[in-house]
Amino acid sequence: MEGRGRKARAAALFSLATGLSRIVGLLREVLVAYVFGVRGAINQFTIASQIPNVVRSLVADAALGAAFIPVFNELLEKGDEKRAWRVASTVTTLAFLGLASITALTMLFAEPLLGIFYEGPVPHIAVQLTWILMPTVVLLGFAGIVQAILNSFGEFFVPAIAPVLWNLVIAGGLLLALTVDDADDQLLIYAWATLLGTIVQVLFPLPWLRGRSGRLRIAFDWRDQAVRRVFILMLPVTLGLGLINVNALVDTVFASILDPDEAPRAIESAFRVYMLPQGIFAVAIAAVLFPALSRFSAAGDTDGFRRTVGEGIRTIHYLLLPAAVISAVLAEPIVQVLFQRGAFDADQRELVAQCLAAFSLGLAANGALLLLNRAFFSMQRPWLPTAAAAGNLLLNAVLDWLLYQRAGVWGIPLATSIANIVFFTVQWHVLRRSLGSLEGRRTVRAVTLMLACCVPLAATAYGLWWVVDRTLGDGFAPQLLGLLLGMAAGSALYLWLTRRLRMAEADLVLGVVRRRLAR
Repeated sequence: MEGRGRKARAAALFSLATGLSRIVGLLREVLVAYVFGVRGAINQFTIASQIPNVVRSLVADAALGAAFIPVFNELLEKGDEKRAWRVASTVTTLAFLGLASITALTMLFAEPLLGIFYEGPVPHIAVQLTWILMPTVVLLGFAGIVQAILNSFGEFFVPAIAPVLWNLVIAGGLLLALTVDDADDQLLIYAWATLLGTIVQVLFPLPWLRGRSGRLRIAFDWRDQAVRRVFILMLPVTLGLGLINVNALVDTVFASILDPDEAPRAIESAFRVYMLPQGIFAVAIAAVLFPALSRFSAAGDTDGFRRTVGEGIRTIHYLLLPAAVISAVLAEPIVQVLFQRGAFDADQRELVAQCLAAFSLGLAANGALLLLNRAFFSMQRPWLPTAAAAGNLLLNAVLDWLLYQRAGVWGIPLATSIANIVFFTVQWHVLRRSLGSLEGRRTVRAVTLMLACCVPLAATAYGLWWVVDRTLGDGFAPQLLGLLLGMAAGSALYLWLTRRLRMAEADLVLGVVRRRLAR
């Protein structure tokens, strides 16, 4: 129980930091919408950012950290701290050299790579933006290793709060962009602010590495079997995590074909709102449990491993299912309150709201996938989720092609949601077969009860907003009031119902909140 409490407290602290980061990031997106809207030049930025985003997700922060943590933790568990730090230093050095080479090649061939998004000539501004954004791959690769080391020592708050500074720097750049009139110049300021913010994000956590059992330095001990194991693990981890992120690239390709002047940014805006609850809850839970799962795996504690995965999956669903319902039924007022000002008008609101509602369908499944992937990585058996990820990518592409023709722009995020639900189901069954049990009956029962409690939540949230909307009108203040009333009343009803049903997840979450408020 004490270990469970420590994990819950760590998850709460990490969730607080991640939530603050996501909220500040959402404010950044509000500024982007105010300056650019979703039509016109901003779509060039959205397209240009896809290449560095995909390269980073394939070989930089998340993939490198996910491959590194199990090996680093295993060495720490064995008491071989000197070797653990030597391995960390070698991995950092080799990763820097590799990522720098990939960055240089990508910048050199930026124009032909961007050609997949354009039927005609590639705009020069898109090439310029790619050149500015690509160095973030090297920087975030280093940041990923630093975060993995700090997480291994139980430090979750500092790495999670660093993106707040990143968002603040970019927000400052966007305010500066308001002082110029040329759209291309505004985009260039946005890109340079993103690069500067990344530098700040990388530098901020470094002081917290001091006082640990070792330090990072330049090293080339590539003959060490542990170093080789990190990079051997990284290949399937890269594919497993990276293929999920390539879905965003596939979505952008279809969006640019469908409507290059609006669809890419509309989907991106909805995606940023959709990622807020996942960033606050699922990312926090997965990040906190990952080192624990690695230790259970290294110690051969199968019961502890299964119990931790089961608790994590149920907690993620408990938090994300009501968030998904609220995002779906209140999509339009959410988008209006957040974005509808400046260059963002009412016509754009409807399109982004449709995309948000479509994304919401797969929110809980996508959040749970973060934990399931890390469960496989902690077992150092990453090829199983990699095969499933390849199937998910293919399914997503096929659904994109089918649904964008029938439903329009919002069919693309709907395809992503359906593919994520299928992917989660496959991953769950594969892991269950590997471990023999994942508390399946308990989890299915809990999720079923959660879904039942979401029905009155949806009716209450939408009903209160509808009354306010019809009574006071569709101005900003009435929409904000209706949104807050609907969210608060619906969430309170959901919490009350789940507690009446004696759900352990409700008591766990409420207990963490009470402890935080008591401090």
